[in-house]
Amino acid sequence: MELEDIVLKLVGPIVAVGETYEDTRRLQNIKALTALVDRLLFRIADAAMDAEKPEASMKAIGTHARVFLQNLRSS
Repeated sequence: MELEDIVLKLVGPIVAVGETYEDTRRLQNIKALTALVDRLLFRIADAAMDAEKPEASMKAIGTHARVFLQNLRSS
C-alpha cells in the first residue's frame, strides 16, 4: 500500500455526494486533510532553508524541497 493510500484511508472520503449528512462528514475529512497538508508544507519549507548550505547532502535536500515549493507556487 502506498503512503497516499494509507493517508486517504485514514482520513476518509472527501468528495461531496450531495447528501447533507454524508457531506458534513466529508467536510470534516477535507478539513483534516488540508490541515495535514499545511503542516507538511511547513516542514518542507523548513527543509528548503538548507538549499544554501555548503554540505552536499543538506544542499540536495534543501534544493529538492525548494524546487518542489516553487513548482507548487507556479501551478
